[in-house]
Amino acid sequence: MNESLTARLRIKPGQHVKLARHDPDFTGPFTNKKDAKDATKKNLDKLFELQYKMYAENKHSLLVVLQAMDTAGKDGLIRHVMTGMNPQGCHVTSFKKPSERELDQDYLWRIHQAVPAKGEVGIFNRSHYEDVLVVRVHDLVPKTVWSKRYEEINQFEHYLASTGMTIVKIFLHISKNEQKQRLQARLDDPLKHWKFSPADLGERKHWNEYMRAYEDALSKCSTPHAPWYVIPANEKWFRNYAVSQILVDTMSRLRMSWPKPTFDPKDIKIV
Repeated sequence: MNESLTARLRIKPGQHVKLARHDPDFTGPFTNKKDAKDATKKNLDKLFELQYKMYAENKHSLLVVLQAMDTAGKDGLIRHVMTGMNPQGCHVTSFKKPSERELDQDYLWRIHQAVPAKGEVGIFNRSHYEDVLVVRVHDLVPKTVWSKRYEEINQFEHYLASTGMTIVKIFLHISKNEQKQRLQARLDDPLKHWKFSPADLGERKHWNEYMRAYEDALSKCSTPHAPWYVIPANEKWFRNYAVSQILVDTMSRLRMSWPKPTFDPKDIKIV
């Protein structure tokens, strides 16, 4: 069941994505949060073991790319799924508006600075895909420029994969109505006012343009070495379960092992 869920959510190379065909309310084999609780806890325990083994073996690295519309839950996902990992070997990078220094470089320059080293898990909260999403929707560069970036991104990710890096790309898919409810909840709760920005409403006006931009990115940049997964994210608990399952399945396929000692423990005496 689990592996089939991972396969179901994966975008196949060359697949033409229409997000309207992906139900953001889908919850797989579960009907409620309680039903998924034990399965999610089991996944988180397994993730801790797998990440610890990756850190110890120091041969593999994992890059998790998170993209989503505002309020879809990137921060919540990181908080609930990734915080069980050893912070020595797990790093989160949030990509915001480029600085002047970054704008003086090519758009992949700041991305390459943040990729995980061997033994590490790197999590990108937004990523290089902003340069075919925000840049496209707001006409920040001509189409002749951003339209070439799909292939440039594919080549960049292929290079990273050739170095031994495993890449998992997650799109958290919520409905427009769900976003409306979450934005309203931020306005209604004084403790969440800090999470609300009037700019979010401006971005919301471009919902359809963003959907088309995401569809192109998902269709053109899901490859065997760097697949995209569309995660139904209206239900936060299923979002957490689904991503944890994908990461468990992905890391388990690496067949990692604990490093063997360079000495015979039987010869060691501690006095």
